[in-house]
Amino acid sequence: MMNIVWLIPLFPLLGFLIAGLNVRRISVVISGWVASAMILLSFILSLLVFLKLAGGAPSETIRLFDWIKSGDLNIPFEFLIDPLSSIMMLIITGVGLLIHIYSIGYMHGDEGFNKFFAYMNLFIFFMLLLVMGGSYMVMFIGWEGVGLCSYLLIGFWNRNHENNNAAKKAFIMNRIGDLGFLLGMFLIFTTFGSLSYSIVFAKASVLSPGTIVITIITLLLFAGATGKSAQIPLLTWLPDAMAGPTPVSALIHAATMVTAGIYMVARSNILYALSPVSMSVVTTVGLTTALLAAVIALFQNDIKKVLAYSTISQLGLMFLGLGVGAFAGAMFHLLTHAFFKALLFLAAGVIIHALDGEQDIRKMGGLQKKLPWTYFIFLTGALTISGIPPFAGFFSKDEILAAAFSKSPVLWISGIIVSIMTSFYIFRLFWLTFKGSFRGTSINSNDIHEGPRLMIIPVLILAIFSALGAVPLVLNGIENNSLAEFLNPVFKTTAGILQKGSALSTGTNSALMIITFIFMVLSIYISYVVFFKREKVPAGDASQRMGFIKAAYNKFYIDEIYETLIVKPVSGLSGFLQNKIDFKIFDRIVESIGRLVMSAGSKIRLLQTGNVGFYLFAIVICIIMVLVFNLFK
Repeated sequence: MMNIVWLIPLFPLLGFLIAGLNVRRISVVISGWVASAMILLSFILSLLVFLKLAGGAPSETIRLFDWIKSGDLNIPFEFLIDPLSSIMMLIITGVGLLIHIYSIGYMHGDEGFNKFFAYMNLFIFFMLLLVMGGSYMVMFIGWEGVGLCSYLLIGFWNRNHENNNAAKKAFIMNRIGDLGFLLGMFLIFTTFGSLSYSIVFAKASVLSPGTIVITIITLLLFAGATGKSAQIPLLTWLPDAMAGPTPVSALIHAATMVTAGIYMVARSNILYALSPVSMSVVTTVGLTTALLAAVIALFQNDIKKVLAYSTISQLGLMFLGLGVGAFAGAMFHLLTHAFFKALLFLAAGVIIHALDGEQDIRKMGGLQKKLPWTYFIFLTGALTISGIPPFAGFFSKDEILAAAFSKSPVLWISGIIVSIMTSFYIFRLFWLTFKGSFRGTSINSNDIHEGPRLMIIPVLILAIFSALGAVPLVLNGIENNSLAEFLNPVFKTTAGILQKGSALSTGTNSALMIITFIFMVLSIYISYVVFFKREKVPAGDASQRMGFIKAAYNKFYIDEIYETLIVKPVSGLSGFLQNKIDFKIFDRIVESIGRLVMSAGSKIRLLQTGNVGFYLFAIVICIIMVLVFNLFK
């Protein structure tokens, strides 16, 4: 079985080639199903790999061929198949398959239908390379590939100039983080002589905690993670990325690509465990981002923007888990987040589809009767992200909060505040969308209807996993859940390096769970009173907002600050260098050389007279000059 794992990324690549090379000739009916079938084949193989590992098979590094070999540099193209990569493969192919099927209905009639599925298959290919790679180099190929596909898919509807700007913004901000990742790779090779995980982690495990070079390496890698996973300071690209089609938001910006940073830190767990400074930085950045994004989400009115900031906030919670050493807990929340956030985005897509493109929740309302299935599905996602038992989000979030409490009660309180705001803004979105009376003006309420089966069935499956997917994993208890036991071989060495405090007692853990549950219910109830019973609709005019609320509504002016402090100075400097240096100095030098050559050529060509006698005379003179030169030499 392990010898054919290379087929897992190959199938999506074939799907890309089939749809991409026959963009106009292949039937739109066929291309969507062919692309989905390729993901299905990858999912089946990923499931078989997972079952083999769950059955006790050891992790395995599969070396396909020597890729780069020059002197001391030897980089093989290899895959690492272990519990961590197998979980990610299941998420990518499983959730990806459902989103592909959903997209057949959502993108029906779009002139770029075939191109869309080509890009989606290419994205799955690169994402699988990212998580299956057995070295940082193979991971980096996938890392850059998903960045390219993100650019193509965000700007998919490229006739809209704003979509193109959003795509460029995502691409550039990711490149900033990628530079840190690249420098980290250089330092890893310089330090360990290899980029393969097996060699790097084996050599690192014998080092003492606090080694400066390890701290520098992990901080550089984390710079890459902040770009991909939209953490401070590189978080502003993700909300703008909602310009792409909704299935893109669900796949790339909720379930897979933005979790690449989480996966990379989890994969490098040994390196981070050896650097207390880096662990503190991960904790601080993750928690700060979670709080900031949650506050902004409270005041957004675009349904996809609310979910985008929610994604940033939940990723921050995952980094909090990583920073306090709960690597398995962070991966648990990554798994449940893939279900409920893909569900919420796809349900939002059904709503937008039914309202003919409307995304402002102030122009919705009363959709429960018109969209009963979507109402039920969205409610499931809202309860899951809020952490209401027995929904999956409750168990994964509790594991992170418990680990935060064991590290510091302050971290736990901050995590609770994030969770309270999460419950409030998601149910604010829910009440304003489905309850009350219809407030839309651009479409007749009688024309609103449920989405096609191709869109509803995949979301229903996600709803089932969001509601009950974590229950089988926690039958033995939340701390000793099946997923943690399965991932134990990956994080076993790290557990011995980290100086963990005493484990929480059952009574303490139960008390924390009850307190968390009470706060979540109170938050939901307050949102119910404000937005359902009182039917409060957010102000439509930004000028009516004052102080902190206005700042939060405008995303604390982070984009404007970046524009003032970075973009304008860099653009001004570029303009100066172009107009004063490039045009007036370098261009003139080049043009002067060109004029000199042309002038010299016009004079020298006069020697070409066509007179044979003159040519013989010139040859004799040249021979005499050569002889004289050699004589004096």
